[in-house]
Amino acid sequence: MDKNLFLRIIAFARPYRRFLPKYMAFIIPGTIFGVLNFVLILPVLEFIFEKKTLIYVENLEFSLANAKYLKELFYNFLYKINQSWGANGTLVIVCVAVMIASLFANLFKYLAQRTIVSMRVHVLKNMRKVIFNKITGLHVAYFNEKQKGDLMSTLSNDIGEVQNSVVSSFQVVFKEPIMIIGNIVVLFYISYQLTIFSLIAAPLSAFFIGRLARKLKQDAGIAQKHQADIMSVIEETISGMRIIKAFNAQKYVRDKFENANESYRKSSKKVANRQEMASPMSEFLGVTIVLAIVYFGGRLMLGGNLNMSAAEFMVYLGLYYNILVPVKELTRSFTSIQKGMASAKRIFDVLDYPVDVFKSENPVSICEFKEQIEFENVSFHYSEKNSEVLHNLNLTIPKGKTYALVGHSGAGKSTMADLIPRFYDVTGGELKLDGINIKDYQPKELISLMGIVSQESILFNDTVFNNIAFGWEEATEENVRKAAEIANAHEFVLKLEDGYNTMIGDRGNRLSGGQRQRLAIARAVLRNPPILIMDEATSALDSESERLVQDALYKLMKNRTSVVIAHRLSTIRNADCIVVIHNGKIIEQGTHEELMEKKTAYFNLCSLQNVHNYER
Repeated sequence: MDKNLFLRIIAFARPYRRFLPKYMAFIIPGTIFGVLNFVLILPVLEFIFEKKTLIYVENLEFSLANAKYLKELFYNFLYKINQSWGANGTLVIVCVAVMIASLFANLFKYLAQRTIVSMRVHVLKNMRKVIFNKITGLHVAYFNEKQKGDLMSTLSNDIGEVQNSVVSSFQVVFKEPIMIIGNIVVLFYISYQLTIFSLIAAPLSAFFIGRLARKLKQDAGIAQKHQADIMSVIEETISGMRIIKAFNAQKYVRDKFENANESYRKSSKKVANRQEMASPMSEFLGVTIVLAIVYFGGRLMLGGNLNMSAAEFMVYLGLYYNILVPVKELTRSFTSIQKGMASAKRIFDVLDYPVDVFKSENPVSICEFKEQIEFENVSFHYSEKNSEVLHNLNLTIPKGKTYALVGHSGAGKSTMADLIPRFYDVTGGELKLDGINIKDYQPKELISLMGIVSQESILFNDTVFNNIAFGWEEATEENVRKAAEIANAHEFVLKLEDGYNTMIGDRGNRLSGGQRQRLAIARAVLRNPPILIMDEATSALDSESERLVQDALYKLMKNRTSVVIAHRLSTIRNADCIVVIHNGKIIEQGTHEELMEKKTAYFNLCSLQNVHNYER
């Protein structure tokens, strides 16, 4: 078992004082009463089968630490009972005592179990909270590198596997060792020779179980990977159902799913077979050790080298076999934990993933945008393995101006815009806002100065009101309505069945493309940001929707600093400055008229787009 991973999972149970003291207060007396079940049977066996005469011991010296004192005290009690009630009465009293001991043993074990259940659900709650907070705090690049299905599998399947295997085994890991220790102490008191022999034979069982558990962990990791592949296929299929139908690709995605499903079936079957092998293997090895003890102890007794009565030998075997139950549970839990460790590793891979966008140790507070945004020799690459996407960019965007970024696909326009809200950090040069490196600002305060409208309107399965007010808990109905009016959304919202309280479906699929874009614009309007970053939102709309959305964008951009990624060049003719980017470099900039007069890169882009428009 990976000790570090297990300890990290246990750490989610903090504060420990809520659980451990209470648990120990229940499990220790539960173990004591459990051992008493067997100890109390010893005088019954001696009394019935060996016809042992009870002898009263005078002048016992008080000592709770001396097990012999406790035994003789109990025999004195039985002697008095026997004198008053006879043999049958003594038998009844001992049976009642065993029953009471069993009652208290199980009562305390139940209370201990309740404590562990509280601890278990506490761990799972904290684990889900921490991993979700981590995911929402990771930079945007992480989600470009990872499959969404893989993350969904981590949040659902992996946490579920940790719950079913690792966390559910807490009660065994904490309870069974105490029961084993309690029984071993009594076994040593009855016969240290047999106990030492049994402890020497025990590592044989541990060796086989250990080999099985290591293989199980390896197989479980493969199974979880195949399960994540299934989640990825499902997520991609649901998201791309329109394309699948349009290209008649149902057979392709079904075959892809079947391959992933079959791989998971094979790997999970292998894991289950190995896991099921653990319990019968441990039971067989346990019985083998018991038989070895019978043989070894029998030889000692026959040779006169073991001072033990037949009744004591029977109780000894009963106690030893009683150890096999918790050992079996420990073995089962150990193999189950190993299976869960593969999922735990996937969870901690996410939690340990480095955050590339770091906070300054002494961040500067910012509440307003005053002057300009400056790119000074800015370079950027997505990873050390990738070539640079941007090369030594220099650009100044004054307050209140609209700057449009144009160029072929892959030129670096979106990357350049993503650097401003720190979705990524520059890898060379500096990006400044009001003369201060944006890395030195409080990230939350920096992003609060910006409104972002993307080409793909990202909406959530919630009401219209909550989508517009997204992230602003203090938003009022009046605020939301005014924002919707500016975004040309108020009129169509009122026509919905429940107005602003209408649920818009997953990703807003109950609305048209133009309606979704206008809600996204209303969301940006509500924030009233001084800086706008817009990946032009009209490229995929019909003419009427484009007119309404473009009108909303013009209202939104008024008196604000705007950075517009332009796909339709006709929409940015009135920009204060058009910046042409090619292969990560700025090759020219100016107004529409200035650049058209030069008849270079921008002129060629406009000519190409005009040709395409004519052909359509």
